[in-house]
Amino acid sequence: MTEPDHLVAIIGAGPGGICASVLLQRKGINDFVVIDQAADFGGSWRDNHYPGLGVDVPGFTYQYSFARNPEWKRLFPMGRQVWEYHREVAREHDLYSHARWNTRVVKEEWDDAAGFWRLHVDDGSQITARFVISAIGAYIKAKEDPGIPGYRDFAGKILRPNDWDHDYDLSGKRVAVIGTGASSVQITPSIAPEVAALEVFQRTPVWALPKPDFPLPVPVRRAMATPVFGGVLSAIANLVVEAALRLVYQTPRPLFRAAAPRFDSVSRALYRLYLRSVVRDADVRKRLMPDYGPLGKRPTLSNAFLQAFNRDNVALVDEPIERIVAGGIETADGRLHEFDAIVLATGYHLFSDPESYTEGSVVGRDGFDLGVFYNEERLQAYQSVAVPKLPNRWMLVGPYSWIGTGWHELVEISSSHAVNVIDAVIARGADVAEVSQEAHEDYHAMIRRNDENIDYYFNTVNAGLRTYYVNSAGDMPYIRPTSLFEARKQSRHVELDAYQLRTLARPAVGEVPTLRRRMRAGAGK
Repeated sequence: MTEPDHLVAIIGAGPGGICASVLLQRKGINDFVVIDQAADFGGSWRDNHYPGLGVDVPGFTYQYSFARNPEWKRLFPMGRQVWEYHREVAREHDLYSHARWNTRVVKEEWDDAAGFWRLHVDDGSQITARFVISAIGAYIKAKEDPGIPGYRDFAGKILRPNDWDHDYDLSGKRVAVIGTGASSVQITPSIAPEVAALEVFQRTPVWALPKPDFPLPVPVRRAMATPVFGGVLSAIANLVVEAALRLVYQTPRPLFRAAAPRFDSVSRALYRLYLRSVVRDADVRKRLMPDYGPLGKRPTLSNAFLQAFNRDNVALVDEPIERIVAGGIETADGRLHEFDAIVLATGYHLFSDPESYTEGSVVGRDGFDLGVFYNEERLQAYQSVAVPKLPNRWMLVGPYSWIGTGWHELVEISSSHAVNVIDAVIARGADVAEVSQEAHEDYHAMIRRNDENIDYYFNTVNAGLRTYYVNSAGDMPYIRPTSLFEARKQSRHVELDAYQLRTLARPAVGEVPTLRRRMRAGAGK
Protein backbone atom coordinates (compact mmCIF):
# COMPACT_ATOMS: atom_id res chain seq x y z
CA MET A 1 0.00 0.00 0.00
CA THR A 2 1.33 3.43 -0.96
CA GLU A 3 1.78 5.85 1.92
CA PRO A 4 1.06 9.57 1.39
CA ASP A 5 3.69 12.31 1.59
CA HIS A 6 2.21 13.65 4.82
CA LEU A 7 -0.16 12.53 7.50
CA VAL A 8 -1.96 15.91 7.52
CA ALA A 9 -2.04 18.69 4.93
CA ILE A 10 -3.32 22.10 6.03
CA ILE A 11 -4.34 24.36 3.15
CA GLY A 12 -3.89 27.98 4.22
CA ALA A 13 -1.41 29.71 6.52
CA GLY A 14 -3.75 32.24 8.09
CA PRO A 15 -5.18 32.24 11.62
CA GLY A 16 -6.93 28.91 11.03
CA GLY A 17 -3.89 27.15 9.60
CA ILE A 18 -1.75 28.35 12.50
CA CYS A 19 -4.32 27.18 15.04
CA ALA A 20 -4.74 23.73 13.50
CA SER A 21 -0.95 23.28 13.38
CA VAL A 22 -0.52 24.10 17.06
CA LEU A 23 -3.37 21.80 18.11
CA LEU A 24 -1.88 18.97 16.06
CA GLN A 25 1.45 19.46 17.83
CA ARG A 26 -0.31 19.35 21.18
CA LYS A 27 -1.63 15.90 20.25
CA GLY A 28 1.88 14.79 19.34
CA ILE A 29 1.10 14.86 15.62
CA ASN A 30 4.10 16.42 13.86
CA ASP A 31 3.86 14.94 10.38
CA PHE A 32 1.97 17.81 8.78
CA VAL A 33 2.54 20.39 6.06
CA VAL A 34 1.09 23.90 5.82
CA ILE A 35 0.47 24.88 2.20
CA ASP A 36 -0.05 28.46 1.09
CA GLN A 37 -0.04 30.29 -2.24
CA ALA A 38 1.91 33.17 -0.67
CA ALA A 39 5.20 33.08 1.24
CA ASP A 40 4.41 33.75 4.90
CA PHE A 41 1.94 33.14 7.68
CA GLY A 42 -0.86 35.60 8.39
CA GLY A 43 -3.55 35.13 5.74
CA SER A 44 -5.68 38.24 5.28
CA TRP A 45 -3.47 40.19 7.67
CA ARG A 46 -0.51 39.42 5.44
CA ASP A 47 -2.34 40.28 2.23
CA ASN A 48 -4.17 43.40 3.39
CA HIS A 49 -2.09 46.44 4.30
CA TYR A 50 -4.17 49.42 3.26
CA PRO A 51 -4.17 52.75 5.15
CA GLY A 52 -6.06 52.63 8.43
CA LEU A 53 -6.32 48.83 8.59
CA GLY A 54 -7.21 47.61 12.06
CA VAL A 55 -9.31 45.14 14.04
CA ASP A 56 -12.95 45.98 14.72
CA VAL A 57 -13.10 44.03 18.00
CA PRO A 58 -10.97 44.47 21.16
CA GLY A 59 -7.58 42.78 21.04
CA PHE A 60 -8.32 40.53 24.02
CA THR A 61 -11.01 38.84 21.87
CA TYR A 62 -8.76 38.65 18.81
CA GLN A 63 -6.08 36.20 19.84
CA TYR A 64 -5.63 32.51 20.52
CA SER A 65 -6.47 31.25 23.99
CA PHE A 66 -3.07 29.51 23.99
CA ALA A 67 -1.14 32.64 22.94
CA ARG A 68 -2.37 35.74 24.74
CA ASN A 69 -0.56 38.78 23.43
CA PRO A 70 1.03 41.23 25.91
CA GLU A 71 1.96 43.66 23.14
CA TRP A 72 -1.34 45.05 21.83
CA LYS A 73 -0.66 48.77 21.75
CA ARG A 74 -4.30 49.78 21.42
CA LEU A 75 -7.57 48.29 22.60
CA PHE A 76 -8.36 47.76 18.89
CA PRO A 77 -5.02 46.68 17.37
CA MET A 78 -3.77 47.95 14.02
CA GLY A 79 -3.22 45.69 11.04
CA ARG A 80 0.56 45.39 10.90
CA GLN A 81 0.73 44.48 14.58
CA VAL A 82 -1.93 41.81 14.08
CA TRP A 83 0.09 40.31 11.24
CA GLU A 84 3.23 40.27 13.36
CA TYR A 85 1.32 38.57 16.19
CA HIS A 86 0.43 35.67 13.91
CA ARG A 87 3.96 35.41 12.59
CA GLU A 88 5.30 35.35 16.14
CA VAL A 89 2.94 32.52 17.12
CA ALA A 90 4.12 30.60 14.05
CA ARG A 91 7.77 31.20 14.97
CA GLU A 92 7.26 30.15 18.59
CA HIS A 93 5.79 26.82 17.47
CA ASP A 94 8.35 26.21 14.71
CA LEU A 95 5.65 26.22 12.04
CA TYR A 96 7.96 27.67 9.39
CA SER A 97 9.69 24.29 9.18
CA HIS A 98 6.35 22.75 8.16
CA ALA A 99 5.49 25.37 5.52
CA ARG A 100 5.41 24.92 1.77
CA TRP A 101 5.17 28.39 0.21
CA ASN A 102 4.16 29.71 -3.22
CA THR A 103 2.06 26.61 -3.73
CA ARG A 104 -1.51 26.92 -4.97
CA VAL A 105 -3.75 23.90 -4.66
CA VAL A 106 -6.13 23.85 -7.63
CA LYS A 107 -7.87 20.55 -6.92
CA GLU A 108 -8.40 18.24 -3.95
CA GLU A 109 -9.10 14.67 -5.06
CA TRP A 110 -9.84 11.73 -2.77
CA ASP A 111 -8.19 8.44 -3.70
CA ASP A 112 -10.49 5.91 -2.08
CA ALA A 113 -8.36 2.87 -2.84
CA ALA A 114 -5.28 4.45 -1.26
CA GLY A 115 -7.27 6.18 1.50
CA PHE A 116 -5.71 9.61 1.13
CA TRP A 117 -6.08 12.96 -0.65
CA ARG A 118 -4.25 13.97 -3.79
CA LEU A 119 -3.73 17.74 -3.83
CA HIS A 120 -3.10 18.95 -7.36
CA VAL A 121 -0.82 22.01 -7.49
CA ASP A 122 -0.92 24.65 -10.23
CA ASP A 123 2.59 23.66 -11.40
CA GLY A 124 1.34 20.18 -12.26
CA SER A 125 2.75 18.41 -9.20
CA GLN A 126 0.85 16.60 -6.45
CA ILE A 127 0.98 16.54 -2.66
CA THR A 128 -0.62 13.57 -0.95
CA ALA A 129 -1.93 13.47 2.62
CA ARG A 130 -4.04 11.09 4.71
CA PHE A 131 -6.01 13.99 6.22
CA VAL A 132 -6.78 17.45 4.85
CA ILE A 133 -7.75 20.53 6.83
CA SER A 134 -8.99 23.38 4.63
CA ALA A 135 -8.00 26.64 6.33
CA ILE A 136 -8.55 29.06 3.48
CA GLY A 137 -10.61 31.34 5.72
CA ALA A 138 -13.73 33.45 5.37
CA TYR A 139 -12.57 36.13 2.95
CA ILE A 140 -11.30 33.90 0.17
CA LYS A 141 -10.14 36.61 -2.22
CA ALA A 142 -10.99 40.19 -3.12
CA LYS A 143 -13.34 40.60 -6.05
CA GLU A 144 -11.30 41.30 -9.16
CA ASP A 145 -14.36 42.51 -11.01
CA PRO A 146 -16.31 45.14 -9.04
CA GLY A 147 -19.34 44.57 -11.24
CA ILE A 148 -18.98 47.99 -12.88
CA PRO A 149 -18.67 48.22 -16.68
CA GLY A 150 -15.39 49.62 -17.96
CA TYR A 151 -13.32 49.21 -14.81
CA ARG A 152 -10.37 48.06 -16.92
CA ASP A 153 -10.55 51.20 -19.07
CA PHE A 154 -9.48 53.61 -16.33
CA ALA A 155 -6.25 55.36 -17.27
CA GLY A 156 -5.29 56.33 -13.75
CA LYS A 157 -4.25 54.28 -10.72
CA ILE A 158 -6.43 51.44 -9.40
CA LEU A 159 -5.92 50.65 -5.70
CA ARG A 160 -7.38 47.67 -3.88
CA PRO A 161 -7.45 46.88 -0.14
CA ASN A 162 -5.57 43.61 -0.68
CA ASP A 163 -3.12 45.05 -3.22
CA TRP A 164 -2.29 48.53 -1.98
CA ASP A 165 0.61 50.28 -3.70
CA HIS A 166 2.32 52.25 -0.95
CA ASP A 167 4.75 53.73 -3.46
CA TYR A 168 1.91 55.60 -5.15
CA ASP A 169 1.77 59.12 -3.71
CA LEU A 170 -1.81 60.24 -3.07
CA SER A 171 -0.77 63.77 -2.16
CA GLY A 172 -2.71 66.32 -4.18
CA LYS A 173 -4.56 63.63 -6.15
CA ARG A 174 -8.25 63.43 -7.04
CA VAL A 175 -9.39 60.09 -5.57
CA ALA A 176 -12.56 58.02 -5.63
CA VAL A 177 -13.44 55.33 -3.09
CA ILE A 178 -16.09 52.95 -4.39
CA GLY A 179 -17.92 51.26 -1.53
CA THR A 180 -18.79 52.03 2.08
CA GLY A 181 -18.03 48.69 3.72
CA ALA A 182 -15.50 47.90 6.43
CA SER A 183 -12.39 48.62 4.34
CA SER A 184 -13.79 51.90 3.00
CA VAL A 185 -14.66 53.00 6.53
CA GLN A 186 -10.97 52.64 7.43
CA ILE A 187 -9.43 53.88 4.17
CA THR A 188 -11.57 57.00 3.67
CA PRO A 189 -10.57 58.96 6.80
CA SER A 190 -6.97 57.74 6.52
CA ILE A 191 -6.34 59.23 3.09
CA ALA A 192 -8.70 62.23 3.27
CA PRO A 193 -6.13 64.63 4.82
CA GLU A 194 -3.54 64.08 2.05
CA VAL A 195 -5.61 64.06 -1.14
CA ALA A 196 -6.79 67.14 -3.03
CA ALA A 197 -10.32 65.80 -3.46
CA LEU A 198 -12.01 62.62 -2.31
CA GLU A 199 -15.39 61.33 -3.47
CA VAL A 200 -16.94 58.32 -1.73
CA PHE A 201 -19.40 56.42 -3.91
CA GLN A 202 -22.15 54.92 -1.79
CA ARG A 203 -24.67 52.32 -2.89
CA THR A 204 -25.96 51.50 0.59
CA PRO A 205 -25.30 53.60 3.72
CA VAL A 206 -23.32 51.84 6.43
CA TRP A 207 -23.85 51.84 10.18
CA ALA A 208 -20.66 53.47 11.51
CA LEU A 209 -20.83 53.36 15.29
CA PRO A 210 -18.43 55.02 17.76
CA LYS A 211 -15.25 53.04 18.39
CA PRO A 212 -14.15 52.97 22.05
CA ASP A 213 -10.48 52.78 21.12
CA PHE A 214 -7.47 54.11 23.04
CA PRO A 215 -3.77 53.37 23.60
CA LEU A 216 -3.01 50.73 26.22
CA PRO A 217 -0.37 51.51 28.85
CA VAL A 218 2.26 48.81 29.28
CA PRO A 219 0.90 47.57 32.67
CA VAL A 220 -2.57 47.17 31.15
CA ARG A 221 -1.14 45.23 28.19
CA ARG A 222 0.65 42.86 30.52
CA ALA A 223 -2.43 42.37 32.69
CA MET A 224 -4.64 41.65 29.67
CA ALA A 225 -2.27 38.87 28.63
CA THR A 226 -2.55 37.05 31.96
CA PRO A 227 -4.88 34.05 32.36
CA VAL A 228 -6.64 35.80 35.25
CA PHE A 229 -7.39 39.32 33.98
CA GLY A 230 -7.31 38.48 30.28
CA GLY A 231 -9.28 35.32 30.85
CA VAL A 232 -11.98 37.22 32.75
CA LEU A 233 -12.27 39.78 29.95
CA SER A 234 -12.57 37.01 27.36
CA ALA A 235 -15.15 35.20 29.49
CA ILE A 236 -17.24 38.37 29.80
CA ALA A 237 -17.11 38.89 26.03
CA ASN A 238 -18.17 35.29 25.44
CA LEU A 239 -21.03 35.61 27.90
CA VAL A 240 -22.29 38.64 26.00
CA VAL A 241 -22.06 36.71 22.71
CA GLU A 242 -23.80 33.69 24.25
CA ALA A 243 -26.64 35.84 25.56
CA ALA A 244 -27.07 37.56 22.19
CA LEU A 245 -27.12 34.27 20.30
CA ARG A 246 -29.67 32.73 22.62
CA LEU A 247 -31.81 35.88 22.47
CA VAL A 248 -31.90 35.64 18.68
CA TYR A 249 -32.49 31.95 18.05
CA GLN A 250 -34.33 30.94 21.22
CA THR A 251 -36.84 33.80 21.39
CA PRO A 252 -40.29 32.38 20.56
CA ARG A 253 -41.08 33.04 16.91
CA PRO A 254 -44.18 35.27 17.46
CA LEU A 255 -42.33 37.39 20.02
CA PHE A 256 -39.27 37.78 17.79
CA ARG A 257 -41.41 38.77 14.82
CA ALA A 258 -43.08 41.46 16.88
CA ALA A 259 -39.85 42.74 18.45
CA ALA A 260 -37.43 42.74 15.50
CA PRO A 261 -39.05 45.60 13.53
CA ARG A 262 -39.31 47.67 16.71
CA PHE A 263 -35.65 47.03 17.50
CA ASP A 264 -34.69 48.32 14.06
CA SER A 265 -36.97 51.34 14.35
CA VAL A 266 -35.60 52.40 17.74
CA SER A 267 -32.03 51.80 16.58
CA ARG A 268 -32.52 54.00 13.52
CA ALA A 269 -33.96 56.78 15.66
CA LEU A 270 -30.94 56.69 17.96
CA TYR A 271 -28.52 56.56 15.02
CA ARG A 272 -30.22 59.57 13.45
CA LEU A 273 -29.47 61.52 16.63
CA TYR A 274 -25.86 60.32 16.53
CA LEU A 275 -25.48 61.45 12.92
CA ARG A 276 -26.78 64.87 13.87
CA SER A 277 -24.04 65.16 16.48
CA VAL A 278 -21.12 64.26 14.19
CA VAL A 279 -22.07 65.32 10.62
CA ARG A 280 -22.65 69.03 10.06
CA ASP A 281 -24.41 69.07 6.67
CA ALA A 282 -28.09 68.11 6.90
CA ASP A 283 -28.25 66.77 3.34
CA VAL A 284 -25.18 64.58 3.86
CA ARG A 285 -26.63 63.31 7.14
CA LYS A 286 -29.82 62.33 5.36
CA ARG A 287 -27.93 60.40 2.68
CA LEU A 288 -25.73 58.67 5.26
CA MET A 289 -28.78 57.40 7.15
CA PRO A 290 -29.41 53.65 6.64
CA ASP A 291 -32.98 52.55 5.91
CA TYR A 292 -32.34 49.06 7.32
CA GLY A 293 -31.62 47.62 10.75
CA PRO A 294 -28.21 47.74 12.44
CA LEU A 295 -27.63 44.01 11.99
CA GLY A 296 -28.68 43.86 8.34
CA LYS A 297 -25.14 44.50 7.12
CA ARG A 298 -21.88 44.24 9.00
CA PRO A 299 -21.86 47.21 11.42
CA THR A 300 -18.59 49.13 11.47
CA LEU A 301 -16.81 51.00 14.24
CA SER A 302 -15.10 54.31 13.50
CA ASN A 303 -14.53 57.67 15.11
CA ALA A 304 -13.43 59.20 11.81
CA PHE A 305 -15.46 57.90 8.84
CA LEU A 306 -18.62 59.96 9.30
CA GLN A 307 -16.56 62.91 10.47
CA ALA A 308 -14.56 62.83 7.22
CA PHE A 309 -17.59 64.21 5.40
CA ASN A 310 -17.20 67.45 7.35
CA ARG A 311 -14.02 68.13 5.37
CA ASP A 312 -14.19 70.54 2.44
CA ASN A 313 -12.30 68.10 0.19
CA VAL A 314 -14.58 65.09 0.84
CA ALA A 315 -17.89 64.49 -0.92
CA LEU A 316 -20.50 61.75 -0.73
CA VAL A 317 -21.88 60.49 -4.04
CA ASP A 318 -24.97 58.27 -3.97
CA GLU A 319 -25.94 58.65 -7.63
CA PRO A 320 -25.60 55.17 -9.18
CA ILE A 321 -22.42 54.50 -11.14
CA GLU A 322 -23.07 53.98 -14.83
CA ARG A 323 -19.54 53.02 -15.90
CA ILE A 324 -15.85 53.63 -15.37
CA VAL A 325 -14.09 55.36 -18.26
CA ALA A 326 -10.49 56.38 -18.94
CA GLY A 327 -10.86 59.69 -17.16
CA GLY A 328 -12.94 58.64 -14.19
CA ILE A 329 -16.48 57.59 -13.28
CA GLU A 330 -19.72 58.34 -15.09
CA THR A 331 -22.84 58.37 -12.94
CA ALA A 332 -26.45 57.76 -13.97
CA ASP A 333 -27.16 61.51 -14.10
CA GLY A 334 -24.70 61.84 -17.00
CA ARG A 335 -21.95 63.50 -14.99
CA LEU A 336 -18.27 62.59 -15.42
CA HIS A 337 -16.31 62.57 -12.16
CA GLU A 338 -12.64 62.92 -13.05
CA PHE A 339 -10.02 61.13 -10.94
CA ASP A 340 -6.34 60.33 -10.78
CA ALA A 341 -6.93 57.19 -8.68
CA ILE A 342 -9.83 54.89 -7.83
CA VAL A 343 -9.98 52.70 -4.72
CA LEU A 344 -12.06 49.57 -5.34
CA ALA A 345 -13.38 48.71 -1.88
CA THR A 346 -16.01 46.45 -3.38
CA GLY A 347 -15.81 43.33 -1.25
CA TYR A 348 -14.63 39.73 -1.24
CA HIS A 349 -15.66 36.31 -2.38
CA LEU A 350 -16.82 34.72 0.87
CA PHE A 351 -16.98 31.21 2.30
CA SER A 352 -20.76 31.67 2.58
CA ASP A 353 -21.25 32.14 -1.19
CA PRO A 354 -22.11 28.97 -3.16
CA GLU A 355 -20.25 30.50 -6.11
CA SER A 356 -16.99 30.36 -4.13
CA TYR A 357 -17.07 26.57 -4.48
CA THR A 358 -16.30 25.71 -8.09
CA GLU A 359 -17.01 22.45 -9.85
CA GLY A 360 -14.04 20.11 -9.87
CA SER A 361 -12.05 21.79 -7.11
CA VAL A 362 -12.96 19.29 -4.35
CA VAL A 363 -13.88 15.78 -5.45
CA GLY A 364 -14.53 13.09 -2.86
CA ARG A 365 -15.71 9.51 -2.69
CA ASP A 366 -17.65 8.10 -5.66
CA GLY A 367 -17.10 11.30 -7.63
CA PHE A 368 -18.89 13.53 -5.13
CA ASP A 369 -18.21 17.15 -6.13
CA LEU A 370 -18.45 19.76 -3.35
CA GLY A 371 -18.89 22.62 -5.83
CA VAL A 372 -21.83 20.93 -7.55
CA PHE A 373 -23.35 19.93 -4.20
CA TYR A 374 -23.20 23.41 -2.71
CA ASN A 375 -24.52 25.13 -5.83
CA GLU A 376 -27.40 22.69 -6.20
CA GLU A 377 -28.24 21.70 -2.62
CA ARG A 378 -27.22 24.86 -0.69
CA LEU A 379 -24.43 25.20 1.85
CA GLN A 380 -24.36 22.74 4.77
CA ALA A 381 -21.85 20.82 6.86
CA TYR A 382 -21.87 18.75 10.03
CA GLN A 383 -20.73 21.01 12.90
CA SER A 384 -19.77 23.44 10.10
CA VAL A 385 -16.66 21.37 9.34
CA ALA A 386 -17.41 17.99 7.69
CA VAL A 387 -19.44 16.79 4.70
CA PRO A 388 -20.42 13.18 3.85
CA LYS A 389 -18.46 11.63 0.96
CA LEU A 390 -15.47 13.82 1.80
CA PRO A 391 -13.54 11.44 4.07
CA ASN A 392 -10.69 12.74 6.23
CA ARG A 393 -11.43 16.36 5.34
CA TRP A 394 -12.54 19.31 7.46
CA MET A 395 -13.18 23.01 6.86
CA LEU A 396 -12.18 25.49 9.54
CA VAL A 397 -14.53 28.17 8.25
CA GLY A 398 -17.48 26.33 6.78
CA PRO A 399 -21.23 26.87 6.40
CA TYR A 400 -22.92 28.30 9.50
CA SER A 401 -19.64 28.71 11.37
CA TRP A 402 -19.34 32.31 12.61
CA ILE A 403 -20.33 32.18 16.24
CA GLY A 404 -20.37 35.93 16.93
CA THR A 405 -16.91 36.10 18.50
CA GLY A 406 -13.49 36.98 17.14
CA TRP A 407 -12.24 34.64 14.43
CA HIS A 408 -9.72 32.98 16.75
CA GLU A 409 -12.48 31.52 18.89
CA LEU A 410 -14.13 30.21 15.74
CA VAL A 411 -11.01 28.51 14.35
CA GLU A 412 -10.14 27.06 17.75
CA ILE A 413 -13.58 25.42 17.83
CA SER A 414 -13.36 24.02 14.29
CA SER A 415 -9.67 23.07 14.56
CA SER A 416 -10.33 21.28 17.84
CA HIS A 417 -13.06 19.21 16.19
CA ALA A 418 -10.86 18.22 13.23
CA VAL A 419 -7.75 17.46 15.30
CA ASN A 420 -9.69 15.45 17.88
CA VAL A 421 -11.19 13.27 15.16
CA ILE A 422 -7.78 12.75 13.54
CA ASP A 423 -6.33 11.83 16.92
CA ALA A 424 -9.17 9.36 17.57
CA VAL A 425 -8.71 7.75 14.16
CA ILE A 426 -5.03 7.19 14.91
CA ALA A 427 -5.70 5.96 18.46
CA ARG A 428 -8.22 3.39 17.20
CA GLY A 429 -5.87 2.11 14.52
CA ALA A 430 -8.16 3.27 11.71
CA ASP A 431 -7.26 5.20 8.57
CA VAL A 432 -10.43 6.85 7.33
CA ALA A 433 -13.15 8.87 9.05
CA GLU A 434 -16.26 10.07 7.24
CA VAL A 435 -19.22 11.81 8.82
CA SER A 436 -22.39 9.79 8.32
CA GLN A 437 -25.24 11.04 6.15
CA GLU A 438 -27.65 10.67 9.07
CA ALA A 439 -25.55 12.77 11.47
CA HIS A 440 -25.07 15.41 8.79
CA GLU A 441 -28.77 15.63 7.95
CA ASP A 442 -29.83 15.73 11.61
CA TYR A 443 -27.38 18.54 12.32
CA HIS A 444 -28.42 20.58 9.31
CA ALA A 445 -32.10 20.17 10.19
CA MET A 446 -31.32 21.61 13.63
CA ILE A 447 -29.50 24.54 11.99
CA ARG A 448 -32.49 25.27 9.76
CA ARG A 449 -34.84 25.23 12.76
CA ASN A 450 -32.62 27.54 14.79
CA ASP A 451 -32.20 29.79 11.76
CA GLU A 452 -35.86 30.76 11.48
CA ASN A 453 -35.58 34.04 13.42
CA ILE A 454 -32.44 35.04 11.56
CA ASP A 455 -34.14 34.24 8.26
CA TYR A 456 -37.11 36.40 9.25
CA TYR A 457 -34.87 39.32 10.18
CA PHE A 458 -32.97 39.33 6.89
CA ASN A 459 -35.58 38.14 4.40
CA THR A 460 -38.67 39.81 5.85
CA VAL A 461 -37.78 42.71 8.15
CA ASN A 462 -34.88 43.78 5.91
CA ALA A 463 -36.05 42.19 2.66
CA GLY A 464 -34.13 43.17 -0.47
CA LEU A 465 -31.08 44.47 1.36
CA ARG A 466 -27.78 43.73 -0.39
CA THR A 467 -25.72 42.14 2.34
CA TYR A 468 -23.12 39.39 2.40
CA TYR A 469 -24.97 37.79 5.28
CA VAL A 470 -27.53 36.62 2.70
CA ASN A 471 -26.13 34.58 -0.18
CA SER A 472 -27.50 34.00 -3.67
CA ALA A 473 -29.67 31.12 -2.42
CA GLY A 474 -31.35 33.39 0.13
CA ASP A 475 -29.62 31.59 3.03
CA MET A 476 -27.55 33.00 5.90
CA PRO A 477 -24.73 30.42 6.19
CA TYR A 478 -22.35 33.08 7.52
CA ILE A 479 -23.92 32.90 11.02
CA ARG A 480 -24.03 29.84 13.29
CA PRO A 481 -27.39 29.87 15.13
CA THR A 482 -26.30 27.80 18.10
CA SER A 483 -24.81 28.22 21.54
CA LEU A 484 -21.17 29.33 21.63
CA PHE A 485 -20.53 27.24 24.74
CA GLU A 486 -22.23 24.19 23.24
CA ALA A 487 -20.18 24.54 20.04
CA ARG A 488 -17.00 24.69 22.09
CA LYS A 489 -18.03 21.64 24.13
CA GLN A 490 -18.91 19.64 21.02
CA SER A 491 -15.52 20.38 19.47
CA ARG A 492 -13.62 19.30 22.58
CA HIS A 493 -15.69 16.16 23.07
CA VAL A 494 -16.50 15.10 19.53
CA GLU A 495 -19.37 12.68 19.09
CA LEU A 496 -17.39 9.99 17.31
CA ASP A 497 -20.53 7.98 16.66
CA ALA A 498 -21.29 10.60 14.01
CA TYR A 499 -18.32 9.29 12.05
CA GLN A 500 -17.84 6.03 10.20
CA LEU A 501 -14.28 4.72 10.64
CA ARG A 502 -12.53 2.14 8.51
CA THR A 503 -9.09 0.62 8.24
CA LEU A 504 -7.17 -0.02 5.04
CA ALA A 505 -5.59 -3.34 4.19
CA ARG A 506 -1.83 -3.17 4.83
CA PRO A 507 1.18 -5.40 4.22
CA ALA A 508 2.83 -7.08 7.16
CA VAL A 509 3.77 -4.87 10.10
CA GLY A 510 7.11 -3.19 9.56
CA GLU A 511 6.90 -2.94 5.77
CA VAL A 512 5.23 0.49 5.86
CA PRO A 513 5.02 3.11 8.62
CA THR A 514 1.78 3.02 10.57
CA LEU A 515 -0.15 6.16 11.49
CA ARG A 516 0.97 5.83 15.09
CA ARG A 517 4.63 5.85 14.00
CA ARG A 518 4.19 8.64 11.47
CA MET A 519 2.28 10.99 13.73
CA ARG A 520 5.42 11.91 15.66
CA ALA A 521 7.62 12.35 12.61
CA GLY A 522 8.61 15.85 11.50
CA ALA A 523 7.24 17.32 8.28
CA GLY A 524 10.63 17.45 6.59
CA LYS A 525 9.13 18.13 3.17
